[in-house]
Amino acid sequence: MTTTATSAPLIEKHTIGYVPPEDRHGKVRDLFTLWFGGNIAPLPIVTGALGVQLFHLNLVWGIVAIVVGHLVGGLLMALHSAQGPQMGIPQMIQSRAQFGSLGALLVVVIAGVMYVGFFASNIVLAGKSLHGVVESVPVPVGIVVGALGSGIIGIIGYRFIHVLNRIGTWVLGIGIVLGFGYIFTHVQTDDFLTRGGFNISGWLATVSLGALWQIAFAPYVSDYSRYLPKDVSVGATFWATYLGSTLGSILSFAFGAVAVLALPAGLDTMDAVKLATGAIGPLMLVLFLLSVISHNALNLYGAVLSVITLMQTFAYRWIPTARSRAVLSLIILIGCCIAAIGASADFIGHFVDLVLALLVVLVPWTAINLIDFYAIHKGDYDIDSIFRVDGGIYGRFNPQALLAYAIGIAVQIPFMNTPIYTGPVAAHIDGADLSWLVGLVVTAPLYYWLATRDTAYRRRQGAAIA
Repeated sequence: MTTTATSAPLIEKHTIGYVPPEDRHGKVRDLFTLWFGGNIAPLPIVTGALGVQLFHLNLVWGIVAIVVGHLVGGLLMALHSAQGPQMGIPQMIQSRAQFGSLGALLVVVIAGVMYVGFFASNIVLAGKSLHGVVESVPVPVGIVVGALGSGIIGIIGYRFIHVLNRIGTWVLGIGIVLGFGYIFTHVQTDDFLTRGGFNISGWLATVSLGALWQIAFAPYVSDYSRYLPKDVSVGATFWATYLGSTLGSILSFAFGAVAVLALPAGLDTMDAVKLATGAIGPLMLVLFLLSVISHNALNLYGAVLSVITLMQTFAYRWIPTARSRAVLSLIILIGCCIAAIGASADFIGHFVDLVLALLVVLVPWTAINLIDFYAIHKGDYDIDSIFRVDGGIYGRFNPQALLAYAIGIAVQIPFMNTPIYTGPVAAHIDGADLSWLVGLVVTAPLYYWLATRDTAYRRRQGAAIA
């Protein structure tokens, strides 16, 4: 089935394979709308409210921290996006060029778990949003409705996801501006600007939340730029992604902070959004419900590609098709519905804890991937080797990458603040988690030094360029 506007199929036929030039039907502007529209949703609103709810910042310092965090983290996220047109393959498959065909599996599994966590959390929020709009609909029923909506979009794939986000950018953009306007003109508290204050640990923690929100997209952001023609410049891809993602996220995070400060303390964030926006509250919930269903398709899509990558590593003769993607989507969807319904009461809190823990091991991967692509290989890779079971010129394991990766995780431990462990440095600064920053600063130069000193690696680099 194809659309009349182009010869591109409506239902995406590619899974993790290389996208040939004749199928590169994407447009750079679609990256802006994808990441802007996708980030105006309940989950970033709930996360943004934590700066004033949990870390006790006032509105001004909370928004400053939100802006700084997203602008910094968005740099890394957008640099990953710019790899898509150059490579034409998903991000996780491309990681085989740095870690080897088997060495990349750990990161693939971690990314897959994170996507599943995002998907399950978002369907919980979809269920609560639907219940808030139509109280006769129980939250579990809303969860199933949200999951099915996202599932249909995810199965159709790339093209439909972009179409919905082009529409969503205008609708949600106008909606959130109206929401801001209503809240600022109907503030119900006397301490709107003075509740909370400034504390360095809370400010750093809020910056980290913003940065980590952006970095969490890194393992799949280039999946949505790989359909762009190869002659699209790195700069064009970077800026379209960066501006869309940071602007959409900053608006949502700030909206959450504003909504909870406009009402007395103690309210659930989404309840605060509904009450603070008054007459347009139900409309806002409807828009957020549609947004979470649309955006959550990205998480399902990413989870499925991770599973296919994992399976294809061992079943290298298997050629996954659109049907394979549909079947796996259905299996993951059912599993997430069961988990979300069973744990919906405090699912979001557990999910945030999970993401913070997983990002400790994703941050060094980000550093290695970006250094390898931009500083060492400069975008030149042997695509055939990436899909070989033995890794081709990249091998099954790359010792330099794995060593840098292990050290990148280890140096973060004193700076971690997760539900499992709080490091001594984090404890000293009242719980602020700066492990992601330390992981980046140490891993990037270490990997470059190890890789460029290794003669075998330089030979592989030469073979890839040849």
